[in-house]
Amino acid sequence: MENAIDSPMSSTGASSPGHRQVVAALQVFAGGACYGAMATTYKLAYAAGFTSAQVVASQAWFGCLFFVLATAVKLARGGRLVRLTGTQALKLMGLGALTCTTSILYCYAMSVLPAPVALTLLFQFTWMGLIWQTIMTRRAPKPLEVASAAVIVFGTVFASGVYKTGLAGYDPVALACALGAAVTCSLFVTFSGKVKVGCSNEQRGVIVCLGAGIMSLTVCPNYLVSGVVFQGILPFAAVAGFFGLMCPVLLFGLGSPHLPAGLSTVMAAAELPAGLFIAMIVLGEPLGAMEWLGVAVILAGVCLAQVPALGGARSQRPTV
Repeated sequence: MENAIDSPMSSTGASSPGHRQVVAALQVFAGGACYGAMATTYKLAYAAGFTSAQVVASQAWFGCLFFVLATAVKLARGGRLVRLTGTQALKLMGLGALTCTTSILYCYAMSVLPAPVALTLLFQFTWMGLIWQTIMTRRAPKPLEVASAAVIVFGTVFASGVYKTGLAGYDPVALACALGAAVTCSLFVTFSGKVKVGCSNEQRGVIVCLGAGIMSLTVCPNYLVSGVVFQGILPFAAVAGFFGLMCPVLLFGLGSPHLPAGLSTVMAAAELPAGLFIAMIVLGEPLGAMEWLGVAVILAGVCLAQVPALGGARSQRPTV
């Protein structure tokens, strides 16, 4: 079965590199936006009496369940499974372990720190991707990439509201966990574009999420036998598994291979604006003028990162 990651963009021929990068950037942007549902989901789950460990495990195993169902549908429609090597499977499971580690650290930070503080530290992943890109390519990032990341981090300070509170006086362990979540998040987005296997996205997702599920058992070892699924966590588990794992794994897997590592993490910055909008709608948390300004600055930074690709797509557009 042809892997959707490597399939042509259209039946009429290969698309221009500029156009393909724009599409890939939109896929990564959408994957980041899906993460925006997580802060609200975590808050609601905590309010319902569930622990951060239970939420993390629910996210991992329900993400795996959704991919298993998608794979079953694929097989029913004539698809087939592809035999992978042990090394390929371990690499995919490693991706799952990375994204689950992000959830473990971020969930704990959210349970201790004010949401704006945890969000601001998590969002440091936008510039960390540039570091991984520099290490892997041994080339300095482009000035526009650095400028875009700086604009996004600047906007985050206002969009999250952390300019009101600062970072002083908070639990140092929780602060370290939030910053650690930024590191693992940037690594997950970066390596999502590097681990390529010749199977369907559905099969790929099952293996990635299996790695996440196994990692989740380190913080919630009795999850599969505890019966917590039947104690009211099911709605939160379904939302977390779908938006916090299935959609990002799928979308980052589609888009990241066609983008530099630094640009992938910049495009994933859609998480904060999406999260603020969802919190405003679901939780009734108002956004003030400074928060709206921060959102606008973040989106401007994302657009700034796409200037070269948009220019390339425009220049390669066929003339009539």
